[in-house]
Amino acid sequence: MTWKKFSGEVIQSSILEEIEMAIIRETENGYKLKVCIGTDSQVKGTITDFATVIVLLREHHGGFMYIHQEKSSQQVSIKERMLMEVQKSIETAYSICDLLDIYDVALEVHADINTNPSFKSNKALNDAMGYILSMGFIFKAKPEAFASSTCADKMVH
Repeated sequence: MTWKKFSGEVIQSSILEEIEMAIIRETENGYKLKVCIGTDSQVKGTITDFATVIVLLREHHGGFMYIHQEKSSQQVSIKERMLMEVQKSIETAYSICDLLDIYDVALEVHADINTNPSFKSNKALNDAMGYILSMGFIFKAKPEAFASSTCADKMVH
């Protein structure tokens, strides 16, 4: 799985090593960190572009992110696509959560799903929330889910 920085620079080490180095560097610089993970997707013809982001927030001092993008030709409903986004976020969260526990860094999983029932994505809200919470992660949906609805969104548009 290839991860890159927002600048486009490809991460040469594993994402786990990269995150650990970032945590050590940022905490040595006096920052309290929180990690937010989210995925967004955009259908472009017959291809769906997915972007998953790991956002490291420095309390009151901005943040930075790592990005993984992939494409799929699988045709799915809006609800299935929303749940695929959540699955990608959970897989990423699961792969780094033990490291975050070691360094006592909080973790949230963000879903690009609207809490307003008049939006199509809302059909997946209960399933997504149950999935994320059952995995033991903190769940955020729109408008609080900036990792997916702003950061990942920027990568697929």
